[in-house]
Amino acid sequence: MLSALNTMLLTDVTAGSRFCTALFGLLEPREDSGFTVTIATGGHPPAYHVRPDDSGAVWVKSVHPKGGMLVGAFPQAPFAQTTFSLTPGESLFLYTDGLTEARTTQGAMLSEDGLTGFLHQRTGPVTAASLIEDTVTLLTSLPDGAGDDVALLALSVPGPQAAPDSGVAATAHTAAAPEHIGQE
Repeated sequence: MLSALNTMLLTDVTAGSRFCTALFGLLEPREDSGFTVTIATGGHPPAYHVRPDDSGAVWVKSVHPKGGMLVGAFPQAPFAQTTFSLTPGESLFLYTDGLTEARTTQGAMLSEDGLTGFLHQRTGPVTAASLIEDTVTLLTSLPDGAGDDVALLALSVPGPQAAPDSGVAATAHTAAAPEHIGQE
């Protein structure tokens, strides 16, 4: 998919010079519950695999295949992928760089390290809804909010305590940076 998008961006002369970052994922149901997740990247910030651990803390792993290049920048751009399991009680958190580029009260960018720390500090269940709600709360607590557009997407597989028919949950949130509101 990323190669096809790359080719299209490079061959559409009416579009001019365009490139982007992209993340492409496949979820395949597993017989023993949960999903096998394959993520391919074209220069996009990492996704996060999140789950509570036995101590009540939150385990956070950056999912960032090495080698993914911008989409639409070069004809033979390499794209990278990785595969892992998403099991009951676990979540997958995706976002755009407007989140990690948001400025903290000290004026520094939140960054991937700051986002990892924020996710690791969480307590309670790690659901799609709670990840999105907590991250929106984080953004609104920053002095200037987000300086760039932010899109958030979280997927979670309900844990053993969830209702038997609850299935996978997905929650999304988007927000335009203040200077983009009202513009087309």
